[in-house]
Amino acid sequence: RYAIWRGVITEGFRKWQKGEKIYNRDKDRISLYVTEKTKNKWQDFIENNRGKYTTISKLIRKSVNQFIENSDKKLSPTTISNISHALKEPLTTIKGYSQLLLENHKANLSDSVLSTVKNIFDQSVQLENKIVGFLDNIKGQTREYDILLIEDDVATIRLITSFFENKGFICHGVVSGKKGLEELNNHIPQLVLLDIILPDINGYDICRSIKSSKEYKHVPVYYLTAISGSEVETKLEETGADGYILKPFNFSDFDILFDILYGSK
Repeated sequence: RYAIWRGVITEGFRKWQKGEKIYNRDKDRISLYVTEKTKNKWQDFIENNRGKYTTISKLIRKSVNQFIENSDKKLSPTTISNISHALKEPLTTIKGYSQLLLENHKANLSDSVLSTVKNIFDQSVQLENKIVGFLDNIKGQTREYDILLIEDDVATIRLITSFFENKGFICHGVVSGKKGLEELNNHIPQLVLLDIILPDINGYDICRSIKSSKEYKHVPVYYLTAISGSEVETKLEETGADGYILKPFNFSDFDILFDILYGSK
């Protein structure tokens, strides 16, 4: 009955052909995804909470609802950022691989597989945009700052922010190009650190926008990127950037920035 699912031979049928243990689809569905030991723990939990949680999905929904109801305070912006980034990181990988398949292996895919991959890519883009928008809506610092860091990796923002604060400078990080340009309209920093590969606007275009503005074209812009130095150098003059720092970086690479920061004091 379950030999074929969506045009693909199921793993359960392959096991049946080999004479291996077959699971009851209705009663033992969890065993298709976890070890026998984990399954037994789940079955014990069900037995001790008979009638309350018959599926993992129900348990998850109940847990989330209880957390919301019993939470005395809202999640902090930092916690929300961490959750959003944890979702965004694997999503970017899914989107990247599906895009690679569409661009380089389209001719080798059947119509049904091609349609599925395209749908995965489209849904990934939509979800990524929602996450970025969610991050952008998190209220940032109201105080003035010395450095604007435009970087979509929350861990990198946290690391660099802490480094500059230990040196006596305030660094404010945002996770998208759109948010970075909005910040410049509200406050002009002494320095902009700019990632090139961002989820919405690429860093080259952001730098062009900064350097073409009368209000803040004087603000030094340094790229902070994993792109090869030889490629970045070809873009410096054309985009108007003042320099670049490559990832992975050493904090000694930032020494050149302190000449700018101390000169602005």
